[in-house]
Amino acid sequence: MGMQKAQLAERIKAFSQGRVMVVGDIAIDEMIYGETSRLSREAPVIILEHSRTDILLGGGTNAAHNLAALGAKNATMVGVAGKDYYCSLLFEAMARDGVSQEGIIQDETRPTTTKSRISGQARQSVLQQIVRIDRESHESLSKAVEKRLIEKITALVPTHQAIILSDYQLGVMTPAVIEACRSLAKSHNLILSVDSQQNLSAFQGATIATPNLPEAEKNIGYPLHEQAMLIKAGQELKRTANLENLLITRGSDGMSLFDSQNQVHHIPVFNKSEVFDVTGAGDTVIATLTLAMATGATALEAALLGNLAASIVVKKYATAVTSQAEMLDALTELDEELIQDRRQAIHEHGG
Repeated sequence: MGMQKAQLAERIKAFSQGRVMVVGDIAIDEMIYGETSRLSREAPVIILEHSRTDILLGGGTNAAHNLAALGAKNATMVGVAGKDYYCSLLFEAMARDGVSQEGIIQDETRPTTTKSRISGQARQSVLQQIVRIDRESHESLSKAVEKRLIEKITALVPTHQAIILSDYQLGVMTPAVIEACRSLAKSHNLILSVDSQQNLSAFQGATIATPNLPEAEKNIGYPLHEQAMLIKAGQELKRTANLENLLITRGSDGMSLFDSQNQVHHIPVFNKSEVFDVTGAGDTVIATLTLAMATGATALEAALLGNLAASIVVKKYATAVTSQAEMLDALTELDEELIQDRRQAIHEHGG
């Protein structure tokens, strides 16, 4: 094992010391499976004979599940759920997946965000999704619930080394919540990482943000087809949001890290051929890289590990997680050439 690989292996083993809190939108994915038996006499619809239901942690809760699966000492989810049947399913799934529930606030005016996917299979045919039912609120939090949430974050922060803001635009990531996390991260010297679908300039001063290419394009307002445009946009985004580091994830083109030393590092995809399902891969990336940075990795090492973890979960179906053992195995198999630093010093063009 080369120097670089040995170093990354040590970083993976250090995950067990990590204490990370996710603040953001809680969601569960309810996967309902059935066999098609016949057509209904009441309406022209298929009757499914129910075979099983799986409850998976989704949204920001998937990032927390990824932390727990990677062996973090603390994986805490702070957010808002409803007081409903689905909240009991959420709590069961969190307990099963090792995610602490002490950060959950219940608000009876909101539903527990749930995406129910109903899939059916006829004999000798492939499983197909038939319909998805979403239960969610797009309203911002009430001032009273927002205040309770900020009190909860403030109480839990001291036992953590990092905060992940996981924003699916379902009402939790308000300006006041962002501000509270920013000032707490500053005063407790914590890593603050951002995975958000809203404008990055709302997250001034974060340690790292991880937009995907479409999100970066939306932020910047023009398409990023060629390298030169990407570099220009990355610098601009990093500057306008005042970020220490910016990681743009580019799907099959890998990732580009704009670091605090004003360099850009291009990281290639670690397994192009075996992508099965990219659902939730962004949660895996931010969970892994934040856990790595919380336990002493540089931004570049953290990005390499995020990429490695993503290369494992995209081979699995639905929102998936990986472990230290799987990561160490994948690292051993990895071509040393893929983790060479492809860095590019950035020369400012006319300011």
